[in-house]
Amino acid sequence: MIIPWKELEAETLNSLIESFVLREGTDYGEQERSFADKIADVRRQLESGDAVLVWSELHETVNIMPRKAIRS
Repeated sequence: MIIPWKELEAETLNSLIESFVLREGTDYGEQERSFADKIADVRRQLESGDAVLVWSELHETVNIMPRKAIRS
């Protein structure tokens, strides 16, 4: 189930984004990106609709995923 990110408290959304960035461990190529930059990137993706918050009933977790990866 997709969770509308605009309906979350700012602190809750920030915590979800920070948790996501910390566990992803994404390689950004030759230039390392700061934690703040990574958080800003994820926030922009949520705001643009390229990424969504997804609740998994099976795992009882929230994840951030590319909108393209969600089955309609």
